[in-house]
Amino acid sequence: MLKCSTSLWSADLANLAQEIRRVEPFSERFHLDVVDGHYAPTLLFFPDLVKALRRHTRLPFEVHLMTTDPGAWLAPFIDAGADILIFCFDSARDPAGLLSRIKAHGKKAGVSLLIHEPIDCLESCWQDLDVLTICGTAMGIKGASMDPGVPKKIRVAREAISRRKLETEIEVDGGIRRTSVPLIAAEGADYIVPGSLMFGEDPKGMRAWLAGLPYRTRK
Repeated sequence: MLKCSTSLWSADLANLAQEIRRVEPFSERFHLDVVDGHYAPTLLFFPDLVKALRRHTRLPFEVHLMTTDPGAWLAPFIDAGADILIFCFDSARDPAGLLSRIKAHGKKAGVSLLIHEPIDCLESCWQDLDVLTICGTAMGIKGASMDPGVPKKIRVAREAISRRKLETEIEVDGGIRRTSVPLIAAEGADYIVPGSLMFGEDPKGMRAWLAGLPYRTRK
């Protein structure tokens, strides 16, 4: 079934440690959005905060760098305890080279694609790509509906991964709602990034619902 990389942006930000403990049993990892106010119009999660949160869970931390210079932030967030580092494809001058740098640190490496960016642009990246994050909404925007082109994009990505016999995980971030998740599951994504779907509902009940969805398994 779909797994959850739970977005801490939707948690009670004044009680993050308590929120992590509350949803930890229903999450496979935690997703932390890092926004510098330039790449996207908001400010979120910084290294010292990630470091402070690290001791409250043993689950992996997935850091999504929505920044104008993602390479400059690798070391600070690796030192803070990141296990997976994802950067926005269009923010890197050399995406393949940046993936290699992340892997050289012994961390999992990922790329996120904006709504308008096709799977084809990853041609030089597949070899070092552990996580492909398909953005379902505009970057840095909360509460929007998932773009209707996302299911097809998942399908194209799954075909590209299978053709290359890779283990790259497909993750969908943005517009994660009860209406959109069945479409994501039907195309065989590996992860969703639930925010309000996790923190705004009973997480145990939500995971039971998730387990009951028809799911397209990897070939």
